Amino acid sequence: MLRNRLKFLFVVGARPNFMKVAPIMRAVDACDPAIKQVLVHTGQHYDPMMSDVFFDELRLPKPDEHLGISGGTQAQQTARIMLAFEPVLMNHQPDWLIVVGDVTSTLACALTAAKLEIPIAHVEAGLRSGDRSMPEEINRIVVDSIADLLLTPSSDADTNLINESVPRNKIKCVGNVMIDSLVESLPILSEQTIVRDLGLTAEEYVLATLHRPGNVDDPSMLGELIDALGQIAADIPVVFPVHPRTRRRLNELGIVPDPKIQMLEPRGYFEFMALVQSAATVITDSGGIQEETTYLGVPCLTVRPNTERPITITEGTNRLVKPGRESLLDAWQDLQATPPQKQCPALWDGQASQRIAQALLKASPIRVK
Repeated sequence: MLRNRLKFLFVVGARPNFMKVAPIMRAVDACDPAIKQVLVHTGQHYDPMMSDVFFDELRLPKPDEHLGISGGTQAQQTARIMLAFEPVLMNHQPDWLIVVGDVTSTLACALTAAKLEIPIAHVEAGLRSGDRSMPEEINRIVVDSIADLLLTPSSDADTNLINESVPRNKIKCVGNVMIDSLVESLPILSEQTIVRDLGLTAEEYVLATLHRPGNVDDPSMLGELIDALGQIAADIPVVFPVHPRTRRRLNELGIVPDPKIQMLEPRGYFEFMALVQSAATVITDSGGIQEETTYLGVPCLTVRPNTERPITITEGTNRLVKPGRESLLDAWQDLQATPPQKQCPALWDGQASQRIAQALLKASPIRVK
């Protein structure tokens, strides 16, 4: 009997997915170049600065399939992705569907594969915020409940899955694959000139990002947070790459940020991470940035009531801040008085993608004819 080559199908849809899939595909190829790898882009992020530039910078191959699904409500987007993705899966018949993170594309594609009885591997499994009002939390819970291989970034994620009665033999702690892209990019970050081009000095500015619905869709909350950034900018330069969603809301609501806030268009991965690396502090509501700042040792204030990445608080440089003007300003003052200790969690070492590739190979069936 001859062994047919394995086929892995990867899904990307939103900006955080690209940094996770790129190193895994390279690691799989390094382990076994005979494995067929298929990349599907759902189109969930359609802005060129939120998608196309990342393929170039992260050396991701051009997608084999592009579903072109963007816009609409979450329910509409989920349904449209499932309808478009089903024939793709039926055509390729992969041995593994590999989904990453917790975006709508992750949920929709995992559900489609489960219905077709195609094995699912979930990278970044086991993260929990405990807040089911967050769409991402529902996505994480559902995908983990149907996945066949749960690849976790840290031991607390393992504990969450075990507490949810996931069989231990499905769980593999591999570390944080987002850090792999960061480690690989460090030499390139040192060559970036964006900090100097913006007239900034390393460790003498604040980098801010805001995009979550709870912060930018509520007019009063968005106004409060922008006002707080303006007050911080009176003491130290604030640089604010504006997410398309946030830009749209600012325009719709007629909110004019303080001119001392340096508003930017979204940046590519290298430029943005160069800004993170050199910042004195990062103020964000992102998930992945909590991890990247922890690895880089940059203080981070996460403007959210909770986080699915608590290890960035217990072992990293992150602090949670209740959304609002006064709470953010108080946290900013506290941070100046008591900077965080710098410590990086176990297995956040730039080698997670290799461990993921090995786990996929070990769990893969032998295809015979």
